[in-house]
Amino acid sequence: MRTVRVDASKRYDILIGQGLLGNSGSYVRSAAGGGKAAVITDDVVDRLYADTVEKSLQGEGYKTSKFIVASGEKSKNAGNFIAILNFLAENAFTRKDCVIALGGGVVGDLAGFAAASYMRGIGLVQIPTTLLSAVDSSVGGKTAIDLDTGKNLAGAFYQPDLVICDYSALDTLGGDLISAGCAEVIKYGVIADGELFARLKQPVTEQYEEIIARCVSIKRDIVCKDERDGGIRNILNFGHTIGHAIELCSAYEITHGFAVAAGMAAMARAACSLGLCGEGCRDDILEMIRRHGLPTRTRFGAEELFKAALSDKKSGGGTITIIVPREIGCSELMRVTMAELKEIIALGTAE
Repeated sequence: MRTVRVDASKRYDILIGQGLLGNSGSYVRSAAGGGKAAVITDDVVDRLYADTVEKSLQGEGYKTSKFIVASGEKSKNAGNFIAILNFLAENAFTRKDCVIALGGGVVGDLAGFAAASYMRGIGLVQIPTTLLSAVDSSVGGKTAIDLDTGKNLAGAFYQPDLVICDYSALDTLGGDLISAGCAEVIKYGVIADGELFARLKQPVTEQYEEIIARCVSIKRDIVCKDERDGGIRNILNFGHTIGHAIELCSAYEITHGFAVAAGMAAMARAACSLGLCGEGCRDDILEMIRRHGLPTRTRFGAEELFKAALSDKKSGGGTITIIVPREIGCSELMRVTMAELKEIIALGTAE
């Protein structure tokens, strides 16, 4: 087992290994304490792993309750958020108790926001069960729900007390979910680590521990410099401005990882067209995206994507921050006007 320590506004550990779910109660007891644990999960993960986690928690003296949402982005909504708050209140949870977010990014975001809001903050443990949530969304303290006008528009910065990443759980993932997680790994390689990018030429299933540890370490270092997303943390959003627009335009039928992949491809093409990166960098990004079964194009037009992107949280004062790849392993932030963003989206999506 590897341990990555995060020293942000709250100090916590990310545990990375195999077979950790069966001992999760002990890890939660050491990190979060309390007498009650609310397991928030989705209907798919519930059938696979909830019993193992609940039994381990009960073995450590926790009284457990479980709240299940439907799998998928559409569950990350205000209705479920309020329902979880009422669920915690009805079961008499206190600040000394904890929420266990068992699942992928949707569950982690939704349960995390509920934990941040209930009684102004209750204990939170993230247990990611997808590659995407393991390498990215379970770490760093961003929690949120979607609104009708855009993704992640209501939320809170709220660091967990612990992250338990049992990559044995990834063995039950379908190919699309592995590919979706690879989109975020590609992102980390492009923005910060050429060696990690090169690793993706080999099957990720044979290198889970190393890849997860490297991704969360990169994110840890960035988050500790800019926890509340006021500057350098924006670098983690490479591909996300267009990616979130694609998700919104598809009514969230296109999943986050696939949308971000198309967003990264569009930004790589636009950056190359504007002379901000070379053809080699662009082609390497596009080839890696294709290698992992991810899209480099989207069916939505530039005008539609631009309108959807106007709700992006990185905008303000008539400008928005975009992330430009310079070469593999090195990207930079660039503030552009909305007119310039429209041109960038057009360049990135042109045939």
